[in-house]
Amino acid sequence: MTISQTRPTQPSATGPLAGIRILDLTAVVLGPLATQILGDQGADVIKVESPEGDLMRANGVSRHRDMSSIYLSINRNKRSLSIDLKRPEGVQALMRLAATADVFVHNMRVPAITRLGLGYEAIRTVRPDIVYCVATGYQEGGAFAGKPVFDDIVQSGCGLVDLNLRDGGVPRYVPTLVADKAAGVVVAQAITAALLHRARSGEGQYVEVPMFESMAAFTLVEHLGGHAFAPPAGEPGYARLLNGGRKPVATRDGYVTVLPYSPQHWRSLFERAGRSDLMAKYEPMDRSQLNARVRELYADLALVMATMDCAECLALCETLDIPATRIYALDELREHPQLRSVGLFETHEHPTEGPTVQVRPPVRFSATPAGISRQAPVLGQHSAELLREAGLTDLEIDHLMTDGVIRAESAAEPA
Repeated sequence: MTISQTRPTQPSATGPLAGIRILDLTAVVLGPLATQILGDQGADVIKVESPEGDLMRANGVSRHRDMSSIYLSINRNKRSLSIDLKRPEGVQALMRLAATADVFVHNMRVPAITRLGLGYEAIRTVRPDIVYCVATGYQEGGAFAGKPVFDDIVQSGCGLVDLNLRDGGVPRYVPTLVADKAAGVVVAQAITAALLHRARSGEGQYVEVPMFESMAAFTLVEHLGGHAFAPPAGEPGYARLLNGGRKPVATRDGYVTVLPYSPQHWRSLFERAGRSDLMAKYEPMDRSQLNARVRELYADLALVMATMDCAECLALCETLDIPATRIYALDELREHPQLRSVGLFETHEHPTEGPTVQVRPPVRFSATPAGISRQAPVLGQHSAELLREAGLTDLEIDHLMTDGVIRAESAAEPA
């Protein structure tokens, strides 16, 4: 029995951004995730790629060349235009398409795209009310402006690696592309905010989303600590997390995560587990006491949980309304009872890759539902179609293809 919902891809989008056209010159993860979110919400996303294609086409697991698992995961609901922007004819053709767009978004270095003739001022000449968004590594005008960055660099610079150093003394990255993905969500939000402003005022604008600054703000929500005051009232960091102790605990037959969050949680848990002595140990029990003695509390919690099996522990926590879960491995997530019950995983038929499993848009809109209307495109799959929409004739398109300015692949055959 399959646990994914199998459904045909729909020909048209129905989300809240239906009717918005986005010219997407981003690559790798941050930008493509942002534009996929917007595409899931109904926008017509035109993915502009070089003749070599997005780097992420080759990263991950692949059945066919240039159609990797990561590429498939962040490039649905898009049409692909493969065009050589180092050629003047390519830039001219893209400008024709830019005149039809509501949003222009890229993650190139600003001087580089300006040299191509695709900077903000150039795009405004053909679409004055454009929302022009650039995802930079470091904010323009700063000491590091223009420096290259990737996820690991940002994690190291924004404090995330330091947080890991405080727990074990070994520098390590969070084992997920957290900086790329979190900044991608910021890009999507910034674009929709700018579109709202345009809807109200008729005015487009230039929007910059710096990856490093976005992640510094993300990390410091709780970890600014004593540095939230001037002069500082203490060290930076959220002691409840940094003092250690909070971690999964072992039961007789596996690990669970249990999070007693209030004094009443701790009291009722110790009492029901037959450890009233522990209740007395921590009285008077208030939030300040919990934060100050978090390492001791979780050490005692581990002793209590070690006498139970997973099922007993989870049943007890459910009775007491204490948040708890067993540890799920990556290969178990498709079997997670919650994810199965809401149909998070869908199976779609891809023209070249066959059946693919996709995580549907998690956000629900009651009036304008988001969804998957297009599969991730083969490189250049829609080149001719898009340029025709921009007003180029078939003869002009044929010349561009013959001269190698554009590339067009068919989705009917494996790449």
